[in-house]
Amino acid sequence: MTPGRYTIRRATPDDAQTLSVLAARTFVETFGHLYPPEDLQAFLDEAYPAQRQRIILEHPDYAVWLLELDGVAVGHAAAGPCGLPHAEVQPGDGELKRLYLIKDQQSCGWGSRLFETALAWLERDGPRTVWLGVWSENFGAQRFYARYGFSKVGTYEFPVGNVRDLEFILRRPPTAA
Repeated sequence: MTPGRYTIRRATPDDAQTLSVLAARTFVETFGHLYPPEDLQAFLDEAYPAQRQRIILEHPDYAVWLLELDGVAVGHAAAGPCGLPHAEVQPGDGELKRLYLIKDQQSCGWGSRLFETALAWLERDGPRTVWLGVWSENFGAQRFYARYGFSKVGTYEFPVGNVRDLEFILRRPPTAA
């Protein structure tokens, strides 16, 4: 069996429906077991409808990339201005908003490449502080981000329906090129 061909490309507004389906699928695969069905569905309906994805894709301050395997989207990353609730966030700071791959594509090495693509975009005008939020019990993701110089600097609650998840706020200070 020949291995497939992976590509990473910047998503466009025409990808809104694909992104909507992929974002919902990857969230459910990763975290769906944590929530009552009605809370999960309310979150998905709020966070990932195609129209909301189109607004993000059309916004000049945000960027989304699709990881594709033989032309089929299997992962995505999103980045933009930092919106995390931390007193030290400054104008101009960036945030990794999302990094997800479908379950059978995780640990293949392409998640790192997708993440590095988002980091390069966030730092395209030079080094700057980059932030992200990660579920407090997602230890694998925390180890992954630590390898890139991120460390915990705070917490916040992430609502999924009536459930409130404890999230860690991670920050990476500007790094020299």
